[in-house]
Amino acid sequence: MERTPLTKQPIPREVSHTGAPGFLWALVGVMAAIELALYLSDVGLIGSRDWRWSAFQIGAFWQPLLPGEMAPIYSGQTILMFVTYAFLHGGIVHLAMNCVVLLALGKFSAARIGKGKTLLVLLLSAIGGGFTFGLLTNSLAPMIGASGAVFGLIGLWQAWDYRARQTLRLPLQPLVMAILALAAVNLVFFVILNGGLAWEAHLGGWLVGWVSGRSFARSSLSVA
Repeated sequence: MERTPLTKQPIPREVSHTGAPGFLWALVGVMAAIELALYLSDVGLIGSRDWRWSAFQIGAFWQPLLPGEMAPIYSGQTILMFVTYAFLHGGIVHLAMNCVVLLALGKFSAARIGKGKTLLVLLLSAIGGGFTFGLLTNSLAPMIGASGAVFGLIGLWQAWDYRARQTLRLPLQPLVMAILALAAVNLVFFVILNGGLAWEAHLGGWLVGWVSGRSFARSSLSVA
């Protein structure tokens, strides 16, 4: 068995084994607080049962707003919705799935590229997810969820993996298989949800994450 020369071994920045950093918990806390309020209103414990729909009207991503087929409720909604949709979810399970990945991948991303760049990747991925959704769909239904930002983190990590494999002259097959598996999972959920999965937002977020990982958010891994 041939060993990889030491001169080609990546030297990673030390990664903390503690929990996710505070800024990620803050993001999760905001999303959780919103979902908790909407859930409590759904079951009639607080406010009105119309709260969730009102929140969707105000903060969800509405594709018909882009071509002017729908009038905005407030000034700037057409722009703000590229970010606000990521803070709304369709239920506790939807929220939990996104938050688990956000905390897990966000923790290690922050360890490699820092808080500022991680937040920028999340922001740009959410915007990219909204842009791709608006470009590829003509759906009249609102789009919600932090999945675009989450897929941005996935794209970021896979871009780092691609760079490391190129540097170390390792096979790209595992990475290609991982990307194909990701696409297959999206297809399965798209079918299960009867077309209710915003795969366009996932694609847009992933592409932004990949480009970020190949540009301003390149991993701090170095080759000696």
